[in-house]
Amino acid sequence: MNLDKVRNIGISAHIDSGKTTLSERILYYAGRIHKIEEVRGGGSGATMDHMELEKERGITITSAATTVEWDGHTINLIDTPGHVDFTVEVERSLRVLDGAVLVLCAVGGVQSQSLTVDRQMKRYHIPRLAFINKMDRTGADPHKVVAAVREKLGADAILMQLPIGGEDNFAGVIDLITMQAIRFDGERGEKVRREDIPADYQEDAEEARGHMLESLSMYSDDLMERLLSEEDIPEDLIHSVLKSAVQGLDVTPVFLGTAFRNQGVQPLLDAVTRYLPSPLDREMTAKDYEDAEKSYPLEADPEKPFVGMAFKIVDDPYGQLTFMRIYQGRIEKGQMYYNQRTSRKERFSRIVRMHSDKRDEVDTASAGDIVAIMGIDCASGDTYAARPKMCTLENMFVPEPVIKVAVNPTDRSSADRLGKALQRFRKEYPTFQVATDRETGEVIMAGMGELHLEIYIERIRREYKVEVEVGAPKVSYREAPTVKAEFNYTHKKQTGGSGQVANIVGYMEPLPNDAEEEFLFEEKIVGGRIPKQFIPAVEKGFRSSIEKGPVAGYPVVGIYIKLEDGKYHDVDSSEMAFHTCARGCFRETFKKTKPALLEPIMKVEIECPTQFQGAIVGDVTSRRGLIVTTEMRDDGVSSIICEVPLAETFGYATDLRSQTQGQGTFTMELSGYRKVPASIQLEIVEERRKEELIGAK
Repeated sequence: MNLDKVRNIGISAHIDSGKTTLSERILYYAGRIHKIEEVRGGGSGATMDHMELEKERGITITSAATTVEWDGHTINLIDTPGHVDFTVEVERSLRVLDGAVLVLCAVGGVQSQSLTVDRQMKRYHIPRLAFINKMDRTGADPHKVVAAVREKLGADAILMQLPIGGEDNFAGVIDLITMQAIRFDGERGEKVRREDIPADYQEDAEEARGHMLESLSMYSDDLMERLLSEEDIPEDLIHSVLKSAVQGLDVTPVFLGTAFRNQGVQPLLDAVTRYLPSPLDREMTAKDYEDAEKSYPLEADPEKPFVGMAFKIVDDPYGQLTFMRIYQGRIEKGQMYYNQRTSRKERFSRIVRMHSDKRDEVDTASAGDIVAIMGIDCASGDTYAARPKMCTLENMFVPEPVIKVAVNPTDRSSADRLGKALQRFRKEYPTFQVATDRETGEVIMAGMGELHLEIYIERIRREYKVEVEVGAPKVSYREAPTVKAEFNYTHKKQTGGSGQVANIVGYMEPLPNDAEEEFLFEEKIVGGRIPKQFIPAVEKGFRSSIEKGPVAGYPVVGIYIKLEDGKYHDVDSSEMAFHTCARGCFRETFKKTKPALLEPIMKVEIECPTQFQGAIVGDVTSRRGLIVTTEMRDDGVSSIICEVPLAETFGYATDLRSQTQGQGTFTMELSGYRKVPASIQLEIVEERRKEELIGAK
């Protein structure tokens, strides 16, 4: 395989910009498929949206990989989701790709997810082209979109084409390098016709070409000299300057078209092969296994020792499928390679090239390839190499989940299947987390948004045939004393044989707010009023009582108990008697400390465009939140740090997006506990009583 002719690219964009429609046309024009299907509408759905849920909803949920041939080049293509909830799919795809196509809507321009995708591309230093899609829509304005790319993404966007006609009359593009009109004939736009530029577009085209050359001259002294001396500029020079500026991450060339109307796709493919880097053009490094400070370059050379990254895992009916990018060396079917994280030697039993959900088996794969391996057990992000403890590749960035729901099977017999489903999804998707709440016993699913979790719940129902009940997780409140209360409690029980007698005297009070412990027990018994062997039983009795407080059954925190005196009986006192005495004493005395409920308070950091700051601050306040700091940055983004009760944050991801036109993001972590307002405490206690009554029935 000639690596110079290989391109590993991804297609990324905001929701509904036409990524999958564009991918479908690329497959068609490259001869990979022989019939174009649409994302929405009849037929069997777009090739790259192979899941039933994707076809039903008309959205991409998982990234899909395929390989096409174009003009003597091999293009490994990954179509990624646009919805922010599935952002990890974009993240891990970009981590292993060499170039990307950023798709923008001709009307919407740079939208919220375009900004996120742009950040991801910059994080992994991915050169990209931009494709302004939907040029046939009313209100399409490529000049406005290019201005937005420059302003919002800080990219040097250069228009490489001009539209012929506009909106409903869009009829092709003018190539500003060759100064030709390009039209797309045939039933599916498969015939590309180049001709002279129409006379009424000639002046605009010359002006636009002048702007393009002027922008490119910033990256080439030779080009600038030729412009200043008004010489003719050779096409080859423009191509070479553009290629080097794109690969240097300096320029984003912009192309036009409408994938749905089958126009503008072939010139984009030409640009992919001409300007985006091959695996040979990309500089990749690996960290030394023994010394993470040391790094060494990886070479896209099949003869060097093998190094690859497992960037995505999918469980299917035939076993685990591990998507892998090979950076150096080669792999062969049936050979053994080492997982660098576990140092385990594993056999690559089968190697397949993916075409969406279909697969072609191959015997070998080498540097620059993206393939899937069967028969290995690993985690997403693992590095594989030819020998153990050789090197590690920089892992991908995984955002923290921001939303949680509780799930329970409606039928106890399907609990095992639910467990298998959750285990599988947790392994496949790093942003999906599962935990059991120790206090409420609920299974909590955490993800990137409500749609994210909704999709998983639907997949559990369909793929594992498990009906689940979904509810917001119960907030784990705490109970704490607010005033000091003394006790003198006697436990007496006579049952015909030896009885139980114990008496304890002392007090309980709140611990200081800055105390590190949640429970502190101290004894000051003198003169053997209670024998030493019984005192640990008293402490144990109190400790077991604080697990479930008497107010609403939540754990008790922030309490100090001092044992000062007591009495015992020579025959009837025992460790059991003092243990029981402490438990009874706690139930009775704790109520006298005027206990309050404490609720978890989350520290929330919100980032949003400055124009939405007022609305967000108002919303946080309405959620009983306290604003800690607000800061306006130079890039027009406001950062708001606030403290909000956990109970008020459920569904906040969706609310924030709707308030900020999808541009707001937030992170959340536990800050501490704070007293619940009296009126809300009454509601919580009442709610708990109802739950206990229902449970008792």
